[in-house]
Amino acid sequence: MTSQHIKATDFLALHKPGAPFIIPNPWDIGAARVLEGLGYAALATTSSGFAWTLGRHDYGVTRGEALRHATALADCVDIPVSADLENGFGDEPEEVAQTINWATKSALCGGSIEDTTGDPDKPSYSLSDTVKRIEAAVTEAKKSENGFILTARADGLLHGTTDLNDIIERLQAFEAAGADVLFAPGLPDLDAVHKICSAVSKPVNILVLGNLVNHSQQDFADAGAARLSVGGRLASNAYASLAQTTDMLQSGNFALLKPTKDAKAVSKFLR
Repeated sequence: MTSQHIKATDFLALHKPGAPFIIPNPWDIGAARVLEGLGYAALATTSSGFAWTLGRHDYGVTRGEALRHATALADCVDIPVSADLENGFGDEPEEVAQTINWATKSALCGGSIEDTTGDPDKPSYSLSDTVKRIEAAVTEAKKSENGFILTARADGLLHGTTDLNDIIERLQAFEAAGADVLFAPGLPDLDAVHKICSAVSKPVNILVLGNLVNHSQQDFADAGAARLSVGGRLASNAYASLAQTTDMLQSGNFALLKPTKDAKAVSKFLR
């Protein structure tokens, strides 16, 4: 058993419904190393956070750029890393399979595929098309000798869907297709988290966003979650801090440049 296989196996073992672990989303190598040093057991990339490092909006990167970025993060830490692979960077199942194939040839332990089309007039693939795409991803993931943990995402709540039953139907179809982890970002409240988790038997990732930030890790455990991610929020908060420099610009006050205790503490994790 290779070290990469052990890492992938350990990553899957972290997913325990009712005992969720927190998987933060670094946007670059420095952030990844700091989060590893702070003690997190695994990391996941963020498509929006990475796009911002290039001065672009979310979904503004190519497949090659996303894979090179995710691979760089996986190579720079010793803990498992899962990649945000958006919609697989293609409409056809074969294109999704190719994305997973390339991802499995790296140090990545997993990745996610979502059902978002990128077309504002029709933001989600049909259920039948989505299932074909997930099946193609699963087939390719299972070819990996080291193991590759596939997360299947139903993103409808982020694009106007209000029927939770539609999201549940998709997650159940993804489970039947063989996905290892299920994910429905944009859940409105803890009751929705509970409904999602109790409707499937595979581990569920919850994006802590919106009203959900008011709940504790134990609340999510009680609701049945297995994994808690934060998406691009760490990156957006870091970039938002730049707005504080307007005081420096307007008044010439440089107080914000004083080193903080936290800044000194995290520097020890950089190599």
